Amino acid sequence: MTLNNLFQFFVPKDKKFFPLFEQASANLIVLAETLHDAVNAPKEEREDYYKKIEELEATIEEITHKTHLELSRNFITPFDREDIHSLIKSLDNVADYMHSAASKMRLYQVEKITKSIRKLTEINLEACQLIGLGIKELKEMNHKSIKETCKKINKLESKADSVFDKAVADIFENESDAKNIIKYKEVLSALESASDKCKSVSNVMEQISVKHS
Repeated sequence: MTLNNLFQFFVPKDKKFFPLFEQASANLIVLAETLHDAVNAPKEEREDYYKKIEELEATIEEITHKTHLELSRNFITPFDREDIHSLIKSLDNVADYMHSAASKMRLYQVEKITKSIRKLTEINLEACQLIGLGIKELKEMNHKSIKETCKKINKLESKADSVFDKAVADIFENESDAKNIIKYKEVLSALESASDKCKSVSNVMEQISVKHS
């Protein structure tokens, strides 16, 4: 047993921060599911999904705020304070960009949902599900599983980059309306940025795992 592991053995079981991480990741998964459902729904049904996404994003924002409050109140934390801040902030960033994608589709009244948009929401949903798994593994400091989960998230981010690049190329080749080019590119950019932020979450989780291995 390393000195760090020995120290962790005597630290009281965390009852503050991991419940917040788990709440944030659970809401993030529901947000990703709702966004994926929205882009697969008829246009007249999407408004309800957009409203739900707004509510979920606000919930995650509140969880982020609660986490920062707990940091100011608690001396003992399950791992470094800056890592707690980085982890909750990175989860919040994923929610922000998925919410941004939904807001742009709503604001710009995007009626035709392309295969690329659907594919990116599917990739982000899978990445968010893996983040939820990673948070559970992080709680137990299951280092091997964390590494494997993070590797899968990183592969999904690379896949999202490829989908995004091809989608943008297709837009410029096949779309003649400048307004539509802007609409679709902004939606695709927000979805691709969400996948980037999923990778940021995996990076934080892996860094925490390495520090405690």
